[in-house]
Formats: sequence, C-alpha cells, structure tokens
Amino acid sequence: MTEAHEKPDWAQSKREKDNARRVAEGLKPRRRIMPWVVLGVVVFGIAAFVLTRPPAEEPTEEAANTEVVRQLLKTEISEIAPATLRQTAKVTGTLVPARQSAVASQASGRVLSVAVRPGDTVAAGSVLAEIDRANLEFQVNQQRATADGTRAQLLSAQQALERTQELARQGLASPSTLEQARSSTAALEANLAALESGVQAAELALSNATVVSPLDGTVSERSVEPGQTINAGTPLFTIVNLFEMEFQASASVNSSALVTPGQSVAVTVNGLDNQTFTGSVTRVNPVALSGTRTVPIYIALENGQGRLRGGMFATGEITVAEQADAIAVPLAAIREDADGNYVLKLSNGTLIRQAVEVGDAWDRGRLVEVTGLTIGDSVVTAPLTELSVGQAYEIVEG
Repeated sequence: MTEAHEKPDWAQSKREKDNARRVAEGLKPRRRIMPWVVLGVVVFGIAAFVLTRPPAEEPTEEAANTEVVRQLLKTEISEIAPATLRQTAKVTGTLVPARQSAVASQASGRVLSVAVRPGDTVAAGSVLAEIDRANLEFQVNQQRATADGTRAQLLSAQQALERTQELARQGLASPSTLEQARSSTAALEANLAALESGVQAAELALSNATVVSPLDGTVSERSVEPGQTINAGTPLFTIVNLFEMEFQASASVNSSALVTPGQSVAVTVNGLDNQTFTGSVTRVNPVALSGTRTVPIYIALENGQGRLRGGMFATGEITVAEQADAIAVPLAAIREDADGNYVLKLSNGTLIRQAVEVGDAWDRGRLVEVTGLTIGDSVVTAPLTELSVGQAYEIVEG
C-alpha cells in the first residue's frame, strides 16, 4: 500500500495496522484467504450437484401426441329426424262469445217479477221476467170487441149489397145505389182487416208479457228491476252462449296477407298457463284499421270445458304454411367456409365436416331445411364457435 493511499490511523482496521507494521519491519503483508475458501466450497458444491443429478427423462410419444377432448352437452347436439315444419303468423286480441243476444221488451207495462241474475244459466224458452198483463189483456179485449162490431157491420153490408144487386137486375135500383153499396162493403172489409191485425198485435204483446230467453246460455247483463215501468224496445237482458267463442284478433298488414279462412290456430290465453286451445280462422277483414294499421282476424274456438270467458286477452299462432317429413336444423348449426355451407357431424369421437345445402327458412327463421344429412346423423346445433373440424369430443350429461 502506497503512502498516497494510506489511511489515517483512526480509519485503519486491526488487520491493516498489523500489515502496516509488517511492511515497516520489512516483512510481507498477510493476505485474506477466507473469501477464497468460501469460493472454493461454492464451486465444489455446484460441481457435485451437476455430476450427481439424474438425467432428465425424454418426453414420451404418448405425451407428445396428447390432444384436447371437447366436452359436448346433450343439449348442444341433435339427432336428425323428419319433422313437420310450420310457418306462423302471430295475432293478438280478445275473446267474445260467438253467440249472444240482447233481449229487449216487446211489450209495455210494469215489471212484476225478474227471475234471473247475471251469472245464471238459462235454457232457450226459460222465463226471464214477467210484465203486468192486466192492461195488455184489456187492449186485447178492446181490439177484439171492435173487430167483432165491424165484422157484424160488414155482414149487414154484404146482405144489403146482395139485395141491391138483385133489385138492380130487376131494374128497381139505380146504378149509383148499387155502386154505393159496393163501396160501403169494401170499406168495411178493409176496416175489419186492420182491426184483425190490431187484435193479433195485442195478442202478441200479451204473449210477450212473459219475457223468455231466445237461446241456451248465461245471463251476462240485467238492466231491469221489479216495479219498473218499461216501454216496448227497452233493453232488459244480455244472454251469452260460452260453448263457442270467437277470438277477435288483429294481425299486421304483412302477416294478414298470408292468412285465409280455414287455417289452424294455436291459441294461448292469459291466466290459463300451460294450456293451448285449437281454433280455426273463419273470416279475414279486407281492410286494415286506420288507427293501428292492423287487420282484424276472426277465429272460432270451442269451449266445451267452459274455461274461456268473454273479454280474456289471448295470443294466437296461425299456421300459414306447413311442410311434413322435412329435414331441418337450427340456423345456429349452419357454418360456412371457402367450400360452402356445412355442419359439424359427430363421428366416432371426432367432429367432421358435413356439407349441406340450405333451403327454406321456417319458424320465423329459427329453422332451415337442409339436404346432405340423413336420418340418425348427430350434429352440433349450439352456436359453439370454438369448435372446429377434426377435434375430438365426448358427450357429457347437461
């Protein structure tokens, strides 16, 4: 160590002071051997580890060839089978009874009794209400009496006419007298005919004093109470028959062009979940409603179980086209590459490319007819974009 680099005494360690003394005495300074010892131990340890470590195993051929097996749920695949395809038009609307009648009074008078209430079931001819008959009977008797008097006058006039005709043949009666007798008789005949019509009207009014149901059904409305005085034509009851219902629906203008009478309709009704009713189109309105731009469609429904009620809101699917024994797959199953359309077919644990030709779309585009598949083929129908041709698969429970 040179003087230029000598440290002051206070900064020197014991080893450095000892070496400085040895140099002053003409001896060599002592060198540090511990770092070299440590370094030798480390090198020795590394060499021993490398020499004693077992050689790495070569990768086996089985591990090198391992491939990923895709798991497919049963809900993600379908087996090809012939099916009936349908094209439908959606309609919405309200149910109303197909047969209903508003019963009005055909007679005037005071209501004596009312036999039914809303919700009561009635048969055709059942008594609904009774109107006071006293005044009606009086009118009938009065009309009959007047008609009887006129009939007697007519009989007398006819006899007088016969005598006048005989006198005229004998030259004992003037032509004017004969003509007057004829006119009098004709007037009485006309008057009697009018009076007899009045008798029939009075008798009809008397018979209508008993108000009866015109059809089998149920009372839906009642607008009369006992003691009320009514006139002919006053609404009294509404009777509805629920055995047959009419679905008064509406369809879009475009959909209505496909609808014709006789087409089948599957109807679902709000409040009656998990139940579908089958109906038939009976009429199609030729003009769209100006406010909604929809076309009224009228659909007949049977209601043998009586579960349907007037005023229920319903939705219908009208079958406007049908194809039986068709081969179709969901649109999501169709894939496309440079060679055209294809599906992924399951074949002995491997997905293969099966070319198909796409036909008509059904069920609002959710299904498409295809050719190139046979009955019994299994294909991937879920939109699994990560799958590709040649991949291995296994089917697992969903």
